[in-house]
Amino acid sequence: MILSSPMTMVYQNSFNCRIHMNGLLATKEVQDYAFALKQGFENVRKQKIIRLDDILSVQQHLEHNNAGLRKLPGTDLKNARTGEVIYTPPQHADDIAELMDNLVQYINDDTLCDADPLVKMAIIHHQFESIHPFYDGNGRTGRIINILYLVAQDLLNLPVLYLSRFIIQNKSDYYQKLQDVRDSGNWEPWFLYILTGIVDTAKNTIQLITEMKVLMSEYKHRMRNDLTKIYSQDLLNNLFNHPYTKIEFVMDDLGVTRITATKYLEQLVEHGFLKKHKVGRVNYYMNQPLCDILTRLV
Repeated sequence: MILSSPMTMVYQNSFNCRIHMNGLLATKEVQDYAFALKQGFENVRKQKIIRLDDILSVQQHLEHNNAGLRKLPGTDLKNARTGEVIYTPPQHADDIAELMDNLVQYINDDTLCDADPLVKMAIIHHQFESIHPFYDGNGRTGRIINILYLVAQDLLNLPVLYLSRFIIQNKSDYYQKLQDVRDSGNWEPWFLYILTGIVDTAKNTIQLITEMKVLMSEYKHRMRNDLTKIYSQDLLNNLFNHPYTKIEFVMDDLGVTRITATKYLEQLVEHGFLKKHKVGRVNYYMNQPLCDILTRLV
């Protein structure tokens, strides 16, 4: 299953559309996730392997610390409602380091397992979450590793399989099936859960990309007709590269002066392509139809 799309520049900034209801500033968590994913993707796309350093870097970008692998005991996974300890991951630093080294070897050495890569991804994810190697950020790091593994296996050439959405929407099943493998060793329900998530996510992603392409085409034709004097492919790209843009983005992307960038944006607002919002002293120009599409992703 290879997913590809000409909409690279659209997707790379799609996470920025997860916004506060009362403003246009992207939540810090989503910005961090997008940056960590982008950095990891660039590294793995070139290397075709996932190093321990890549995993550490993802977690560092997510949590903004250099704590690295857990070194102190005392970590338990508890039921959020009852406080009951559900699972105790490895506690000693040496064990954690050894298990992570083994996992990285398993990820990169295809001779160790002849399972289908999607099944192997499910095993990798379960093992990573069971090692629980970090003090914080294990869930998000593990979900990014899913994407990076598919990139390393040439099953994705863009990081467009946002499996996190499926996992979060089916969180109770996720935790139950993770723990069932630990308790009983029965892997089949876990494999079926992950494979179902991949199919569901792939279908949704293809639909989203198709909708974005249609919307971009509509904007292109309307801008050519309504704003002939300012239309350019670079300006169109800016509106879809940044779900909400601002004067500085247009200046950088088009190489124009502040006065010209402001004029372009105000005309786009006047003709209904963008909506203008002021947050503090900064004006943001929002591509509302694009954000409506992208917020379904996150």
